[in-house]
Amino acid sequence: MSVPRARLLDLMRAQCELFSTTFNPEGIRTGNKILRQRLKGPALASYYPRRITTFREFQKAFQSLQLEIEDEDELDRLEHIAASSKEEANKGK
Repeated sequence: MSVPRARLLDLMRAQCELFSTTFNPEGIRTGNKILRQRLKGPALASYYPRRITTFREFQKAFQSLQLEIEDEDELDRLEHIAASSKEEANKGK
């Protein structure tokens, strides 16, 4: 003695309403498994340490005091760029 499909679908629908699950009689992929998981963003964000203030931000914050502070890293970077730039070669006069 077999139960009609419509009756089984009604039973499944009532079961899903009772247990707060998604009614999906065709069994198609809906992504509910992924959507029910906890978000990973806050855990990933707390993994990395907080960003510290950079030298440029420090200079910008105290720009009104007109302090003459030299950023050694920036000066080294500019010096390296100037040294590695291609200049005209000597012709050997």
